Amino acid sequence: MFAGQLIFKQVMEFMPLPTFRRCVAKYQGERRIRKFSCLDQFLCMAFAQITYRESLRDIEACLRSQQKKLYHMGIRGRVSKSTLADANEIRDWRIYAELAQHLIAIARELYKEDWLFVVSSGICL
Repeated sequence: MFAGQLIFKQVMEFMPLPTFRRCVAKYQGERRIRKFSCLDQFLCMAFAQITYRESLRDIEACLRSQQKKLYHMGIRGRVSKSTLADANEIRDWRIYAELAQHLIAIARELYKEDWLFVVSSGICL
C-alpha cells in the first residue's frame, strides 16, 4: 500500500498558496463559483502541463482514470471537460498571469548567481 505523497503533490507544495489566494481575491476568481475552485482549475491545468496532455478530453480522461488519487493531489472538485472549459472561459486570466510573475521573480532570485556566472564568463545562450 502506498504511504507517501504523490510526486505531483510534492511539486505543488512549492507553489506559494498565500500569493495565489491573494490573486484570486484581487480578481474575484471565486465569485459565484460553487464547486470547482480556482485552485482546482490551477491544479488540473498544472497536471495537464506536466504530463503533456493535449486537450480537455485528454485531461479529463487522465484525471478520471485516477479518481481515488485526486483528493491526494489536492483536487477537490469534480473534473469534467465542460467544467474545465467553463472555468477556462469564465475565470480572469490575470489571476494566473500575476501568479506566474511572482514565480518568475522567485526563480530569478534563486538563480541570480548562476546568471552572473553565465554573463561574466561570456557564455552565449
